[in-house]
Amino acid sequence: MSDINSNIPEGELTSKWTKYKSSVPLVNPSNKRTIEVIIVGSGLAGASAAATLAEMGYKVKCFCFQDSPRRAHSIAAQGGINAAKNYQNDGDSVYRLFYDTIKGGDYRSREANVHRLAEVSANIIDQCVAQGVPLAREYGGLLDNRSFGGTQVQRTFYAAGQTGQQLLLGAYSALERQIGMGKVEMYTRHEMLEVVKIDGKARGIIARNLITGDIERHFGHAVVLGTGGYGNVFYLSTNAMGSNVTAAWKAHKQGAYFANPCYTQIHPTCIPVSGDHQSKLTLMSESLRNDGRIWVPKKKGDNRKASEIPEDERDYYLERRYPAFGNLVPRDVASRAAKERCDAGYGVGASKLAVYLDFKANTERYGRIEASKAGNHNPDKETCMRLGTAVIKEKYGNLFDMYAQITGENPYETPMRIYPAVHYTMGGLWVDYNLMTSVPGLYCTGEANFSDHGANRLGASALMQGLADGYFVLPYTIGAYLSKEISTKAIPTDHPAFVEAEEKAKGILNKLVSIKGTKSVDHFHKRLGHIMWEKCGMARNATGLNEAIQEIRALRAEFWSDVRVPGTVDGLNPELEKAGRVADFIELGELMCIDALNRNESCGGHFREEYQTEEGEALRDDENYAYVAAWEFKEGVNFELHKEELKFENIKVAQRSYK
Repeated sequence: MSDINSNIPEGELTSKWTKYKSSVPLVNPSNKRTIEVIIVGSGLAGASAAATLAEMGYKVKCFCFQDSPRRAHSIAAQGGINAAKNYQNDGDSVYRLFYDTIKGGDYRSREANVHRLAEVSANIIDQCVAQGVPLAREYGGLLDNRSFGGTQVQRTFYAAGQTGQQLLLGAYSALERQIGMGKVEMYTRHEMLEVVKIDGKARGIIARNLITGDIERHFGHAVVLGTGGYGNVFYLSTNAMGSNVTAAWKAHKQGAYFANPCYTQIHPTCIPVSGDHQSKLTLMSESLRNDGRIWVPKKKGDNRKASEIPEDERDYYLERRYPAFGNLVPRDVASRAAKERCDAGYGVGASKLAVYLDFKANTERYGRIEASKAGNHNPDKETCMRLGTAVIKEKYGNLFDMYAQITGENPYETPMRIYPAVHYTMGGLWVDYNLMTSVPGLYCTGEANFSDHGANRLGASALMQGLADGYFVLPYTIGAYLSKEISTKAIPTDHPAFVEAEEKAKGILNKLVSIKGTKSVDHFHKRLGHIMWEKCGMARNATGLNEAIQEIRALRAEFWSDVRVPGTVDGLNPELEKAGRVADFIELGELMCIDALNRNESCGGHFREEYQTEEGEALRDDENYAYVAAWEFKEGVNFELHKEELKFENIKVAQRSYK
């Protein structure tokens, strides 16, 4: 069935990575100093890879479109990072993290990659603590853990509600150290516009200086993309406004396969949409589901305030439907359950597209514990709530403050209103076991690749994958390729391949500003987002997907004939940046719908309404669709499907159940 080679090492699953590291070809220190590596992206995956490769001795160039690596979207991650440390002595292990991740991804990920991720997870925590990352600690000074969705153990390490920020500052400090030593050349406010291929291998990039407008050529013996996900194809998402697919899409158009693009994650706990004026959505961390209980009124169209609805008239629907996991079911399950309740008429708030996330019960529970510590064994409710609020504030204070600032409501007193929103993309560039794409010398790390999460990522695993790839996987695997490149001298950037790639990039920019149409870039982006959300969002069906494909093709034609990009290609032009990104999103959107239409099953974040169980759960078709769909770009925005068969030899494939 497979027509592509994932280069998974032979041997037992548990020893593959250890044996691989012991036998992978190496590059000696003096040769490393002559080898240049380009890294695009400076989030957790990019910054950690750049710092580590430079520490090893390679010459590194790192590019980001932000004004500082600290502004990479990794900084927005809130809840935590998973690691199989078993500090809580609750039965966790490398195998259990591996199993939870495979099951959470609905059996649509590669066993060998996921087990490697679970193996190196513990190293990440040691690395970050050594860097001084202020992970939360218990009273006695030991590292603290909390629960996340899809697991029954506490394995998530965290730093209040700003874990991504603290981890990124750790990676950033390591990167800055290498910049200070002259081992990394940092190019901020630069956007990659093309991958340069010479004799079939990735040999550099074309980048645009976003301040001056200059087009630059950069050579590298290898190119690494750590450019994040493509959730902004939906226009409204929890991603930063600048997050885009352009680097990955340009690589795709140069021959890198794009895998499982229809696997998108809708996060169940986000602040609901408030109107057409919005340009992004705000996440409320999954960690809140540790202490928040999700409910809706039992009566349809109930307009009473939450405080006026008595306990016996509340439907804690996740606890009712999934008693074993309760509020901590995986994200795809929780999101669909919220949509089902709202579609059935039980939603809350003015839009009726929201459910409640209520902290009252656990606030009171924490208060009783605190009162008991102080010797008060029969506290009144007011005392419990006062003491418990202080505990909740310490755990989630910045998240509660953010909610209050955005909504004008006090979540310590009234339940939060939440609704699912686009958050993460499990699809991405196809990579083999070495994290190399189908283009030799072109690697992809973190959210930008498809590698580890199958059809649904478990909470707190994105940070784990980004840092695993950058600190502990790529530094080994890239050596297998670079060991054969030690005799390759730096190729001058006046090589015809660089000239051709630059002309191509310039041609697109000039075309965008010369159209001089009547509609803004945002106009087209919003329309694309609406099509994607309505027809390729939380639920999809064949009719809607076929319509979406035709609508997106028409939108693409209209974009290239009627978009208005003010200004010129010279100098700072944010609208031109956006236009290039939206042009790529439009092409990607079509592929996402084609992929969703091709996959006649439901799995994880891909929910086809025609394929569901009697209880409304995802119904997989393992006989026909246990494969990675890797799409090859063909001339004229056409796509050819390649399949990588998924084999499960160490885990029993079963219908997912969280009941």
